[in-house]
Amino acid sequence: MIFLYTLIEYIEKKYIQKNSVEKRDYQINLANQAMNENCVVVLPTGLGKTTIALHVIAEYLSQESVGILFLAPTRVLVNQHFEFLKQNLTIDDITLITGEDSVKKRTELWNSRIICATPEVARNDLNNKIITSQQFSLVIFDEVHRTTGDYAYSSIAEHFENSNTRLLGMTATLPSEQAKATEILTRLRISSVAERTEISPDVKPYIQETKTEWINVELPPELKSIQKLLKLALDERYDALRKNGLNLNDQQSLSALLRLRPFVLAKSRKSAKPLFSGIRIHYALNMLEAHGITPFLQFCKRAQAKKGVGVKDLFELDPNFTKALTLAKEAQSHGIEHSKIPKLKEILDSVPGKALIFTSYRDSVDMIFNKLTELGIPAGILIGKAGDAGLKQKKQIEVVQKFRDGEFKVLVATRVGEEGLDIAEVNQVIFYDNVPSSIRFIQRRGRTGRKDTGKLVVLIAKNTIDETYYWIGKRKITAAKSMGSKMTKVLEKNRTGESQKSGLDAFI
Repeated sequence: MIFLYTLIEYIEKKYIQKNSVEKRDYQINLANQAMNENCVVVLPTGLGKTTIALHVIAEYLSQESVGILFLAPTRVLVNQHFEFLKQNLTIDDITLITGEDSVKKRTELWNSRIICATPEVARNDLNNKIITSQQFSLVIFDEVHRTTGDYAYSSIAEHFENSNTRLLGMTATLPSEQAKATEILTRLRISSVAERTEISPDVKPYIQETKTEWINVELPPELKSIQKLLKLALDERYDALRKNGLNLNDQQSLSALLRLRPFVLAKSRKSAKPLFSGIRIHYALNMLEAHGITPFLQFCKRAQAKKGVGVKDLFELDPNFTKALTLAKEAQSHGIEHSKIPKLKEILDSVPGKALIFTSYRDSVDMIFNKLTELGIPAGILIGKAGDAGLKQKKQIEVVQKFRDGEFKVLVATRVGEEGLDIAEVNQVIFYDNVPSSIRFIQRRGRTGRKDTGKLVVLIAKNTIDETYYWIGKRKITAAKSMGSKMTKVLEKNRTGESQKSGLDAFI
């Protein structure tokens, strides 16, 4: 019998541990591009964006005496990068900073050569002049697609507007919207986009297939009855808004109502009650349709406690809404939740090994966890920290490690688990709810198929918000795929002087 062994070639570079990191040409080429100019690296999940950062960091350790800042949006991801750098670099001067560190401790830690930090703490310490932009020769923005709006990355970027600091962004996918893509370019003063896709020749050998399955479920009769009542309550609000002269199309969209808020508050106060009640009904309906009875009731409980315009009319006087609440409580008392739950068990039983279940809301995480526990399926929870609620950094890291170690086979996570979480043995990812975002879809999908063929299952409740989000997401994923080449063309035109336009104008 003849055995064929593939000889693995390792990176040989000053500051990188010998025989620790596999040499891949596409990573070296992308890193070289990022060393020469402010750059966004776009690379599918599981192909080593952190290794590209390692190449660049090693180069800057050779060239410069000032510090390197590695930013990532979640504490779990920051810790993952910190551990990776400690394991693969030959220097010890690497530290981890999060908001859980005191100001006094952070002031000392900021003097380290390499710092891994959450963006909020970096932004706050830059704003408060605990640190300055001059301390850093290289700043890495992991999940750089977040550099829009008022997210902390945007504020951090402002501090480096007039500096020579090299800025490197990394992401698995660019935004599907041109305005957001442009914002990333301009805020980080990006000169080039270094991109590889699943079909790039130098990447193809390292790609693992992820099989996607869309599974439709029917809402139980009890949920359909509640859904019907909520839609009747919503229709009444739309009728009231139209009577007050507001121009609304027949498609009942939550985003359209949210856009009306400034106008109504400024010029049409009599529309405030139906508008804000309509927004609450939309949220409640979405929770019911996509998540189930308990998350719906939990949302309603919080909405009622907050009071506000139209709350009493909705929760006490509206016959359709109050009847919907009564039916939901009855359903809950009989153990009815959502038809996705028995389907979850069926899916989990069909594929051995570890599974990640993503859902957008904490109430939904709790409900799924409790139902899985009742069904005898060992599971863990991964949620972020918000105020006094949620999991602290230490607990998040502990949960991920337990999942890696096999203490439970299923991890139920919110968005905190979508970005960068590297657990090689995850056999399948399940979307309990669908998301109308190309970035979040791709991030979620990327948690499987990292070392072997993966499976993605998306649960869709028929005739609900799940179906709406399916079509929105499909359109956005198509748009996102072409965004890198669009950005590259604009940057090349600007560089050669063919176009004097910048920002969004350059796209039009």
